[in-house]
Amino acid sequence: MVVQVRALVRCECFIASGGRWPRNLRRLKMAATTPVKHTMQILNRRLQINKAFVAALMLAAWLGRGRVVNVFAQSREASEYQIKAAFLYNFAKFVEWAPEDSGKPGDPITLCIVGEDPFGNILNESIDGKTVRGRRLVIWRLKPGEDLKGCQIAFVSSAEKHHLRSILQAVNREGVLTVGESVGFAALGGVINFTLEEKKVHFEVNLDAARRANLRISSKLLTLAKIVKPQDPGGQE
Repeated sequence: MVVQVRALVRCECFIASGGRWPRNLRRLKMAATTPVKHTMQILNRRLQINKAFVAALMLAAWLGRGRVVNVFAQSREASEYQIKAAFLYNFAKFVEWAPEDSGKPGDPITLCIVGEDPFGNILNESIDGKTVRGRRLVIWRLKPGEDLKGCQIAFVSSAEKHHLRSILQAVNREGVLTVGESVGFAALGGVINFTLEEKKVHFEVNLDAARRANLRISSKLLTLAKIVKPQDPGGQE
């Protein structure tokens, strides 16, 4: 049984590395000596995270060909927040910041989580450290009210749904791609908002908010989005 587990570990890593044996194979061999049940749990978790990131790469490939398809909606294994993490990765790929807002060449692209973090370890395990146009993605976790200086992307979780207006007013500056997951987030002035339809993740875009933030969203990404108009400023928070 240990031999079978060792082979499975090697096979999974061979596939995940694109057909190349990873350098840390010695460490993976050691993993094969752990109890079988524990090893299988580790493998299953890594496969789930890998599926979410593979989905992100699939979307990038489809967008690069100009095809309109939501590949995330077809994945039944990936969780809601694995899918959202993959979307966030692709937002970084298909949104352009003005030179004065993007930082110096080689600076990281910073994704800030405002308030409660619903992702757990998903962001760290799936996109933290990945590169976009030669720039590394890093994750910051901020409390509501903290300064967003240095953030290129700001994700506001549904736990902050009663404070959206004040949060968006505080972020009212150029160069920040605001992303939410609450009803009305985009209409209140957020740039992108996640929605759930029949248990599938979609997103909507406020183009006016994108223009105010001096952001250019790829037309290929917009083909997947629902376009929303800003809410009357006289609305209640």
